[in-house]
Amino acid sequence: MRVFVRLLSTVLALALAAAGALLALEVAWHWWRPAGAPLLLPWPGWRDTLGGLAWDSPPLRVAAIVTGGAGLVLLLAAGAARRREVPLREPAAGVRVTTSPRALARLVGQHVRAQDNVTGATVTAGSRKVRVRATSTLEAEQQLRPRLTESVTALLDDVPLVRRPTVSVVVDSPKDRR
Repeated sequence: MRVFVRLLSTVLALALAAAGALLALEVAWHWWRPAGAPLLLPWPGWRDTLGGLAWDSPPLRVAAIVTGGAGLVLLLAAGAARRREVPLREPAAGVRVTTSPRALARLVGQHVRAQDNVTGATVTAGSRKVRVRATSTLEAEQQLRPRLTESVTALLDDVPLVRRPTVSVVVDSPKDRR
């Protein structure tokens, strides 16, 4: 979601920059040739059309509703893009300690890769679930998965997490394909 908010912010910033550049061009052109036609945008027609609208006219109400809705969507998207944190137990009263899901995934990944017969591992972690995908060329999944699950569970018990996440381990082994 954070990537979405960054992309949306970039697109909106570019649109505002383009609108500002067009406005600057039109103003400069109008100052240089006050009696001439507009450079790119037909703004005199827009001015006349908008000048004839009342504040309670339906087009202005629709524009206000659309603008309010777009603002609400932007606020919700920004609120959903909050930083994800994994809470740890408080070492003292009033001290809040957290870690990032990436740091927890690195810790578990190093631990899993250090196990016997594991050739590689990818880990995704959050405050509720840790997913491990390990590869092994020497052991089958039925042999390695329980051992890795027990090892990761023991590791997470040693980390001072407020709530221990559930552990999901998948082993990809060529021995299982035969």
